[in-house]
Amino acid sequence: MKKINSLFLLFFAFYLNAQLISGTIFSKEENLPIPYVKIGVEKENIGVISDEKGNFSIDLSKANMGGNIRIEVAGYESYTETIQSFVKYNSQKILLKEKVKNIQEVKLTPKKLVDKNWGVNTKTKSIMYSVNPEFNQKNFLGETALEFNANKRSKIKNINLNIASYVSDQPVLMRYTIYSEKNGFPDKNILNEEITVELTEDMIKSGAFTLNVNDYNIWVQGKFFIGIQFLKKFNGKINISAALFRTGFLREFYGDWQKVTLAAPAINIDVKVDKSGNNIKDESENQDESLEDLIPDLSQYQKASENSIYGKNTSVGKFLKVKNADLYYEVYGEGEPIVLLHGNSGSIKDFYQQIPVLSKKYKVIALDTRGQGRSTDTSKNNLTYSIFADDLKVLTDELGFKKINIVGWSDGGNTGLEFVLKYPENVSKLVTIGANVQPDGVDERLLNHMKTELQVLELENKPEKFNQTRILKIMIKEPNISKGSLQKIQSPVLVIAGENDVIKKVHTEFIAKQIPNAKLKIYAKATHFIPFENADQLNADLLEFLGK
Repeated sequence: MKKINSLFLLFFAFYLNAQLISGTIFSKEENLPIPYVKIGVEKENIGVISDEKGNFSIDLSKANMGGNIRIEVAGYESYTETIQSFVKYNSQKILLKEKVKNIQEVKLTPKKLVDKNWGVNTKTKSIMYSVNPEFNQKNFLGETALEFNANKRSKIKNINLNIASYVSDQPVLMRYTIYSEKNGFPDKNILNEEITVELTEDMIKSGAFTLNVNDYNIWVQGKFFIGIQFLKKFNGKINISAALFRTGFLREFYGDWQKVTLAAPAINIDVKVDKSGNNIKDESENQDESLEDLIPDLSQYQKASENSIYGKNTSVGKFLKVKNADLYYEVYGEGEPIVLLHGNSGSIKDFYQQIPVLSKKYKVIALDTRGQGRSTDTSKNNLTYSIFADDLKVLTDELGFKKINIVGWSDGGNTGLEFVLKYPENVSKLVTIGANVQPDGVDERLLNHMKTELQVLELENKPEKFNQTRILKIMIKEPNISKGSLQKIQSPVLVIAGENDVIKKVHTEFIAKQIPNAKLKIYAKATHFIPFENADQLNADLLEFLGK
């Protein structure tokens, strides 16, 4: 029996060794090693990158033996071979043939070249694409890409990558690739030579790394993709800024590209556009581009709110125990009470520009909605705006207020509407900022993105993301306030929204029209984030409305 076990272990060790294939990649013409070549299994997430001397070692023990090995690098023809054939040889020397460069006749004609910048320019530090070899070794050699669309022939001058943070004890090796498009996804590498960079912290200026590719003479027209990939493990982490609700693309080695509609890496390019060139007939704008006017870069406001005292002021902050929750609130100033209600996934600190102004004339009560900010929620039920309104009623009773003014932003405005419907005798005046009374009042593009995000969370089914899931779900399922209910509101209401709000303008106008004592104000060129971006104007409007 011992002999049999020994033979089995010997055979097993031999089998594993047989699936660990090593070799070196050479150029066929020059017989020189080629660095940083991709060696992997087609349509699978198994692969390695050769080192600077062309050496590689790949473990094929988990690969489908009926598949193919694919070897490629810019400037050389791709090499493919069946895995069964590939594993028969070890310490092999693989020769790649240089691509034939078709040099077309160049006609020197005067061109009108115009400078443009395309892509994602956000430098936010709140939404990021994280590269951490130690934390996620499986996906480390994956690739992320962003789609571009040139309606005229254009030359790429610079590729800019916005980097939120950089931590590494050594230069970080990364590769840029430019792909053609097929069926809406990255397809073939159009570069004639490799573009690799050893990135160091001092190369990042004002949160961005700019790579000059003018000498590579890269001309594009139509749809194309720019991809980035990290080639060697390093001790540390890099966070690349990302734009929420833009479409990016991801793949693990030679696996299929996946479209990610939640966020896209902050890659942008400086180009020279040939204005004298012909337009392509089927040029169409990327649908995600139009979301930029709905969801601007809020990083400066988020940073300022984090640095403020609000939301963490222990000298004035208190907790109130209600059913299944502990509600955190802060009180500032003296006078007639005003309750500030933040938006979905927000907190007290979001009103960092309103609290100091309003508290000079009013008693300001800023509340973290249950399950958000510092407020807790131990229930396992779905959240509703009606529950939020009941929480507010318990708080106002605790503080001894018979009537309150409410300023609600986004979800907070929805809660304010629910409160005035349930407890009309307790409301003096109500201000809603970017509120809606039906889910379809939200821009379809954003609503679809939220539905996609919810599907991802529900498929992941991670306990630690339960609260995140139901906070998202409430925006998709609620509110459901009828036309008749709005017509019953007797308190004075100021309905505010931005011209470029995520809430449809016609929906905001509908709300104001149905409420008997409502006043409507649309802020020109403003987005959904008026308390951040239009703070002075909002503060003045609030003081005027509440003071009447």
